[in-house]
Amino acid sequence: MTHQVPIQEGLFSWPAEQPQLLGSRCKNCGETAFPAQRECRKCSGSDTEVVTLGDHGTLWTWTIQSFMPKTPYNSDETEETFRPYGVGYVEMPGGVRVESRLLENQPDELEIGMPMQLVIEPFRKDEAGNEIVIFAFRRADSENA
Repeated sequence: MTHQVPIQEGLFSWPAEQPQLLGSRCKNCGETAFPAQRECRKCSGSDTEVVTLGDHGTLWTWTIQSFMPKTPYNSDETEETFRPYGVGYVEMPGGVRVESRLLENQPDELEIGMPMQLVIEPFRKDEAGNEIVIFAFRRADSENA
């Protein structure tokens, strides 16, 4: 069985049956941020706490990444195996907008305002053979919207 490791600790709950994005909230002014911050970007306070941001949101804007990103992009893809993917901002409940890879990669599959669902996706393998996983969003099923 392959061991799955988040690309960075603290971005999402993992392992978890229903993963959620993790952010921070300032105890002084209430500002919420993603990824989690030790200091508040609004009031510069240092009294923040880690909070769950949820597992769904609304597509705020998007584009299609049609070329392989330059270094330091570190995936198992090559120029030959690269496939375009969507990139967008998903607005989470509470108003935080999260930049994310989108599973849909065709313009007719994406629409501003559509409901989106968080998913955890394999990205690459590390030197130890662990599967590095990332968060992404996909079109939400109508029952999960």
